[in-house]
Amino acid sequence: MITLASIPTEAIIGIVFGILGVVIICIFAFHIRVVNQTDKYVVERLGAYRATWETGIHFLIPFIDKVAKKVSLKETVLDFEPQSVITRDNVTIQIDTVVFYQVTDPKLFAYGANDPIKSIDYLSSTTLRNLIGELDLDSTLTSRDLINEKMRAILDSATDPWGIKVNRVELKNILPPKDIRDAMERQMRAEREKREKILLAEGQKQSAILIAEGNKEAMIKNAEADKQAQILSAEGKAQSMREIKKAEADGIRVLRDAEAAGIVAIREAKADEAVLKMKYYEALATVANGKATKIFIPNNLAGISSIASVAKESLTDIQDKE
Repeated sequence: MITLASIPTEAIIGIVFGILGVVIICIFAFHIRVVNQTDKYVVERLGAYRATWETGIHFLIPFIDKVAKKVSLKETVLDFEPQSVITRDNVTIQIDTVVFYQVTDPKLFAYGANDPIKSIDYLSSTTLRNLIGELDLDSTLTSRDLINEKMRAILDSATDPWGIKVNRVELKNILPPKDIRDAMERQMRAEREKREKILLAEGQKQSAILIAEGNKEAMIKNAEADKQAQILSAEGKAQSMREIKKAEADGIRVLRDAEAAGIVAIREAKADEAVLKMKYYEALATVANGKATKIFIPNNLAGISSIASVAKESLTDIQDKE
């Protein structure tokens, strides 16, 4: 049996130093810290603040130094429970708030407040109640951006001593009571129906205006067409009358020329009354020529002008027949 007395003293000393060496190595190994890029370590020595460790490898003196707080520099989101607030018109609503913050000073964050997160929660609740109490329900529902900006400014100013930067505040949800929601839904439905009726009325009005304008333009076009037709008809009649009058004037001119020629011929021939009567009858036969329906025989056969009148009347009657 091996006893402690039988073990050489050198061996016992070697075992003790070996155990001490292992313990010391373990102690030093457990006191080595590697700080990431997005983190900061707040280190205390004998209970007092010593330093804020940046990125890299650091060593704690055993039993003297300790990491008081590990702080993340990333932006963090706090989603608080919905809270009841009362508006200026005495309507109780539920509001769900979200706060985005970031630690800018690890030392102040570690020593500025006992529980910074809970402090931000309480501070946001009281600030929200104060802001909503100054607004009525409609203003609360339509002024989210204004409320968000005011809350952010107030929380950012209040959390500066804690080393916290409040970047944004958002009202995630605003929930009025059920009866208020039902009334708002009925109001929205009525507004939609009103807009629908207005649009229908505007469409009917525009349609009636377009139809009336089309009828007006059609009437104007028809009146212009009738006017143009009447003008053309009148111009045609006038042209026809001018042609008739021109033909009559040409006929009269021809008769006058014939009368003048006959008078000259008679004077030159020095015909007596019997010859004139014979020529007169021959002229009557020629004038009738089977086309005239009326033959006028003047009482005074001796007058040359009577012969011309008879011939003119017969010519006129022939033209009327044609």
